Amino acid sequence: MEKEITIIWKDLSEELFTFILNKVKDKQSAKDIHQEVFIKVMTNIHQLKQLSRLTSWIYQITRNSIIDHFRGIQKKQDISVAEIELPVLESNNFDYSRLSHCINQKINALSQQHKEAIVLTTFQNYSQKELAAHLKISYSGTKSRVQTAKKILKETILDCPNVTSDKTGKLLDFKKNDF
Repeated sequence: MEKEITIIWKDLSEELFTFILNKVKDKQSAKDIHQEVFIKVMTNIHQLKQLSRLTSWIYQITRNSIIDHFRGIQKKQDISVAEIELPVLESNNFDYSRLSHCINQKINALSQQHKEAIVLTTFQNYSQKELAAHLKISYSGTKSRVQTAKKILKETILDCPNVTSDKTGKLLDFKKNDF
């Protein structure tokens, strides 16, 4: 099996490097990620159950490595929550787009502390431990802040007159009324 993997890797290597380079736009970073992918493939090949899925498995490892690369860059920078743009998912679904806009408005209406907790954990992929280090507060304090921010956000979204939810608070429907 190792011989087959080596052959497939040789076939995919250049294609993978081009794929990575197109995503990261930096040749040295692309080389580093490419090497990481190779190491991950070789050390985790025993987890692959079907050889026919090798190519897609390698690409999944590659995509995850690229995501890890960007997470590392983001965390190294001193991030100001005010500078982070909340995502607006492009959708042909008008209702969904309006709901996304509504949620972003509700996030922006949160206190600075709660907004920072939501934005960094949800949109910047900070773990709660990383957030604690960033905020220079205890881990338990961070957990509490994130939970409180989520609770406040959920309540404000569910209080919208055009949002329908079940008894547990699960979002069921969104109507096109203006906000």
